[in-house]
Amino acid sequence: MKELEYPFDAENIIKRKKQYRKQLLADEEKTFIDKKIAILGGETTQNIKLVLELFLLNYGIRPEFYESEFNQYYEDGMFPNPELEAFAPDLIYVCTCVRNIVEFPSAADSREETDRKREALISRFTGLWDSLREKYHCPVIQNNFEYPFFRLMGNKDASDYHGRVNFVTMVNCAFYEYAQTHDNFYICDVNYISASYGLDKWSEPFYWHMYKYAVAVPAIPYLSFNVANIIKSIYGKNKKVFNLDLDNTLWGGIIGDDGAENIEIGQETALAQTYSEFQEYIKLHKELGVLLTVNSKNEEANARAGFERPDSVLRIGDFVSFKANWNPKSLNLSETAAELTLLPESFVFVDDNPAEREIIRAQLSGVAAPAIEGVEHYIQTIDKSGFFEVTAFSGDDLKRNEMYQQNAKRQQLQASFTDYQEYLKSLEMKGEIQSFIPMYMSRIAQLTNKSNQFNLTTKRYSQSEIEEVAADPGRITLYGKLEDKFGDNGVVSIVIGRIDGPGKDELHMELWLMSCRVLKRDMEFAMMDALVEKARSSGIRTIFGYYYPTAKNAMVKDFYGTQGFTKVSEDDEGNSVWKFEIDDSYENRQDVIDVQVL
Repeated sequence: MKELEYPFDAENIIKRKKQYRKQLLADEEKTFIDKKIAILGGETTQNIKLVLELFLLNYGIRPEFYESEFNQYYEDGMFPNPELEAFAPDLIYVCTCVRNIVEFPSAADSREETDRKREALISRFTGLWDSLREKYHCPVIQNNFEYPFFRLMGNKDASDYHGRVNFVTMVNCAFYEYAQTHDNFYICDVNYISASYGLDKWSEPFYWHMYKYAVAVPAIPYLSFNVANIIKSIYGKNKKVFNLDLDNTLWGGIIGDDGAENIEIGQETALAQTYSEFQEYIKLHKELGVLLTVNSKNEEANARAGFERPDSVLRIGDFVSFKANWNPKSLNLSETAAELTLLPESFVFVDDNPAEREIIRAQLSGVAAPAIEGVEHYIQTIDKSGFFEVTAFSGDDLKRNEMYQQNAKRQQLQASFTDYQEYLKSLEMKGEIQSFIPMYMSRIAQLTNKSNQFNLTTKRYSQSEIEEVAADPGRITLYGKLEDKFGDNGVVSIVIGRIDGPGKDELHMELWLMSCRVLKRDMEFAMMDALVEKARSSGIRTIFGYYYPTAKNAMVKDFYGTQGFTKVSEDDEGNSVWKFEIDDSYENRQDVIDVQVL
């Protein structure tokens, strides 16, 4: 819904929240995942919850909420709570504010007394988080503290240990330390959001004294939007690719008319510096694993010339796809998505032309097309949109651009072969398959939330849930890594099966997925071989597979059939059950990957 995309009209969202909710739930094109979210509040949270629901629905997440009574966040999380325990939250949001700090330093306090007050507050929160972690085993989002709305000591309030600003800063740093050492714990940076909005407006005392809102009601959408961005990132709803226009987007001017030597880029003019800064911002996303692609109406030679200038920040090698032609940009984006084995909804289309943005929105559902206006504001608009909110960061993210560039080399090699099996053998593939291990828990959880197309059940797991599954003797887990002569693809496939049946001789598949970047390289057959071996050694005689259709996973509708399973049943909605009997006649199904099963 365009009204919920940044930059949005916050007051309009507050006013029309019921209308927008009704529209979102009635959207037949949307496929929702359902999540239970507990909000433990140190302030009134009713409108925060209602607006958060809108943003989550817009991201394809349908929430069910538990909401604590006013300022009962600590009691609800720390002590026995049958209602919350029965609710069994998938995620907990602790919505506290600076007004929940009841004991600040006074001017008469010694440093030791100030330290005691700070440590007492930190211990109160870390104790709460540890309790939530132990009881509910789910992700926790915690607000940090916004600055107080007054500074008793003026500017010295920030540097003197007696100052409230200094106290809040030190406490926030302790929150960050906890986040860095505890998985599935995330900070909602209210300190930054309130500063960006304007602290005086954010902390308007009227709303606290009248309604017990620490955040001014007109600012609530900005808080809720940021919380929603964390949640959609946890559940794999982030964007993955920049699809970038060139003229008046990455540089100033029309390169086909002005020539590469006359476009605005570099340090010679204020405008050129602004475009260079934007290029720097875009290039920084490569470090997060965001893919960069070009989509320009231009002659290709002219377009490439812009990146050959010595003062261009971006280079041709930074892009995993480069389409400069006179085709419709919607066609270019669709073709790029197909080449990268991604869905169009993974893309952020960045173009200064509002007409091109509207065409993309109309023809490619789910593609983000931010309303950028004025190159000096490009960064702020894209950055505050939260397309690439980071909640998990792995070595694979750092290498993602390199991996896709290696895929391009594989495609070039494939074109030189007439026999596909010979091509696969020429890749000199090596696989590693074994039960889940701590080193890859984060990547495994990330894959369960990001993989949509080659995913038989599309069940999502948080990292804590993956850790529980890995420790469960009643489950069989396997991850698969794949590398070849062009590079390492990292962890690309996951299976989870639950041991069941009267004789504990049945395995029911809860999850089977694979990254689409290794499609058609027989990794799925290698996983099947390892699964059969693992199941047989565990006394399993029968494997049951399940396929639940979504709008995105039709490609694996008959996957179990290709693995030798027999279809047992299929309902009117396409949900199917498959059965595989393990016997001594089973023979490995692939011979092109040198697999090490650990």
